[in-house]
Amino acid sequence: MPPPPADTEDATQPVSARIRSRIRRARRRFHANDSISDFLLPGDLEALLDEVTGKMQGVLESLVIDTESDHNTQDTARRVAKMYLNEVFHGRYTAAPPVTEFPNAEGLNELMIVGPITVRSACSHHFCPIMGRLWIGLVPNEHSNLIGLSKYARLADWVMSRPQIQEEAITQIADLLMAKVTPDGLAVVMEADHFCLHWRGVKDSQTKMINSVMRGSFLRDAALRREFLSLINLKA
Repeated sequence: MPPPPADTEDATQPVSARIRSRIRRARRRFHANDSISDFLLPGDLEALLDEVTGKMQGVLESLVIDTESDHNTQDTARRVAKMYLNEVFHGRYTAAPPVTEFPNAEGLNELMIVGPITVRSACSHHFCPIMGRLWIGLVPNEHSNLIGLSKYARLADWVMSRPQIQEEAITQIADLLMAKVTPDGLAVVMEADHFCLHWRGVKDSQTKMINSVMRGSFLRDAALRREFLSLINLKA
């Protein structure tokens, strides 16, 4: 369902309220790790930047940080708003990157591995950084769509550039690639540092999280699964 024309909405409402109303009318969710780009109208992102700047200024004031005489924090609210909307969480507010798909003209059906791909996100619990690496294994078939190597990184970045938890992020990436490539088998492995563990709580700087998603032939064929896991060599 496309968003309604701007002239049918109450312009006195904050832009965030107008966007939420569009999403709710479409009976769609807007969880932290969802993309809501389908519900943005031209000019919304700029207006959202102004709104988030104002709200962030309120956060700084509630933290008793002097943003008037402290030259280091005078523009912090705007900088933080731009960082979240345009960089760290841009995957929520922008459409999926364009991906050119090519037919599998040669009928390739052997294991392909892409990685390690550097991934960056922020946990949806504390907005602390998640920094890690991602490996993708594919077994195409004659009906698969082949995509360029850089597109795997672009698609992963689009999914990771939202507040995430690693377990859900890797599943979203797998779902997206299954839809784009339609392979016989797909394997995704992620290894990441979670700064909500490093900076706060137990403050353990050594612990990493590693998880995987296996689809199709990787689930059925233990030998294929072992080959993939041996080739990615997580210790490298």
